[in-house]
Amino acid sequence: MTRKQADEDDTRALFASGLTKVFKQRDGSGHVHALRGVDLEVAAGATVGLVGESGSGKTTFGRIAAGLTHPTGGRIELPGDPGGRGRWGRRRPSDVQMIFQDPRSSLDPRLPVAESIAEPLLARGLSAARNDVMSLIERVGLPGAIADQRPHELSGGQCQRVAIARAVAVRPKLIIADEPVSALDLSIQAQVLNLLKDLQEEFGTAVLLISHDLGVVRFFCADLYVLYLGQVVERGATEAVLRDPRHPYTEALASAAPSFSFGQETTRIVLAGDPPRPENPPTGCAFHTRCHRRIGQVCDDQAPLEWPTQTGSSRCHLLADSPAPQLESRLRLP
Repeated sequence: MTRKQADEDDTRALFASGLTKVFKQRDGSGHVHALRGVDLEVAAGATVGLVGESGSGKTTFGRIAAGLTHPTGGRIELPGDPGGRGRWGRRRPSDVQMIFQDPRSSLDPRLPVAESIAEPLLARGLSAARNDVMSLIERVGLPGAIADQRPHELSGGQCQRVAIARAVAVRPKLIIADEPVSALDLSIQAQVLNLLKDLQEEFGTAVLLISHDLGVVRFFCADLYVLYLGQVVERGATEAVLRDPRHPYTEALASAAPSFSFGQETTRIVLAGDPPRPENPPTGCAFHTRCHRRIGQVCDDQAPLEWPTQTGSSRCHLLADSPAPQLESRLRLP
């Protein structure tokens, strides 16, 4: 590995280039294209959001990044794996940890809390002494008495705090959080997000937050990737993307988000029809069958290029004839 490659590896927690994932349908009748050439980067210590509708490929990307499934094509580089070979290469499994959507089912029901938290420490060959585990339990805001309880005896918020303790126990370079608060009550969501943010800043761990909730992403993430039908259609600084979206799909998503200022009115954009099926993606722009700003046959026939925006890029034919930063948007969030 060259010095330049080593320097890049030190500054990146995750790098994906042209990542694809194709699943064979169970009945053997065809293939599902879950990811179609995804480029995504998470800098060391950064917080990055990945958003999109159900079926957009968000969770598939997270599972590949966590080493839980193989990519079909492309390249993904992870901490400790500069050669881009994922979990089948040199990456130690503890360099990347994952927080799942359902906190209760992500924990072994047979193990008390203390043993669940000790598991990743033992797998890494680190100290899993009772005092170390109790320190982690206390750090995530749980009472010490919980150490000997099992998941079915805990609330959803407590289970998610245990899952967070497991994730940060080995000081990973990257945490992949897949809808980490969507299964929790609203009163608990803010507490868990604040805890995760505090721990991320304390340990300098990078976080890839997968979510459909733009409010959560806006609070937590500095940068944002918008995924549609397995493709990144827009990326950039979170505030810039949500305040002035350059892709019609991002615009529609942002219009559905709650207003962050009293008295601020936004026009809700209702997309026509259902998302296309990933086993039969449309030709041209993947979004053209639902797009409220379709400009003609070019959208149907030609895949849009990636055009630069103020803080990132967007894939849309609307950006071809005028500089993207000056493109008028129908929606501006506060």
